[in-house]
Amino acid sequence: MRDYGVVSPKFWIGETGKALRGNAPAQVLALYLMTCPHANMIGVFHCPVLYMAHETGLGMEGASKALQSLIEAKYCTYDEASETVFVHRMAAYQVSESLKLGDNRVKGVEREWLNIGPAQLKSAFEAIYSVAFHLPIETKKNSPFKAPSKPLASQEQEQDQEQDQEKGAGKPADVPTGFADFWKTWPSTDRKQAKGKCLDAWKKAHAEREAAVILAHVGSLKLTNGWLKNSGEFIPAPLVYLNKRSWEGAELSELACERFV
Repeated sequence: MRDYGVVSPKFWIGETGKALRGNAPAQVLALYLMTCPHANMIGVFHCPVLYMAHETGLGMEGASKALQSLIEAKYCTYDEASETVFVHRMAAYQVSESLKLGDNRVKGVEREWLNIGPAQLKSAFEAIYSVAFHLPIETKKNSPFKAPSKPLASQEQEQDQEQDQEKGAGKPADVPTGFADFWKTWPSTDRKQAKGKCLDAWKKAHAEREAAVILAHVGSLKLTNGWLKNSGEFIPAPLVYLNKRSWEGAELSELACERFV
């Protein structure tokens, strides 16, 4: 059992908090899930509705309705078969928005992630936090983003190398913090081009100052219906994302795991 749980004051003024105003049972259950004795630091844990009902005093009907409200508010996902809950933003609050590779907590997060039972919750967590917490990439047969064939991959690499040479992006000293991870985590599509221009846009936006937020935001977008539809057909170009500064004002709780609700 954890000694304490962290609840951000932003809970009350963020999109989720606003959505739950006037719904006291849902607010109680949201705070319970962040601080209950069954929770772990990554926010994916076994918690039957019976536990929620008893320990909050809401009763079975009240707890069930409150849980449904949280799911509709994109606060969490619940796998009924395994009675496992995934509180989408809990890891960011209990651990950190992101960790350096040498941080001792990286291995702890990885162990918890590997122990997640339901495959869809494991994939959902990975999609949001894989870059922020340096999770090992697992090959999935049913991945929504199909890996390109070898000729296409080779062609993309050649384009990247040419653009890097033109822009001087091949020199490590010229690549700001976070850009390499941003380029790596962006889904491979036919619109993932112009790496040199994207690097210029990253520098112009001083995006290294918000790299952790950007990476987490892209991770959450990868689970939304818009990005999953037709194997990623409607994913925008990364250059468009950077030029529009699309990460600003984004609420991950709005976006994350929309597919699984």
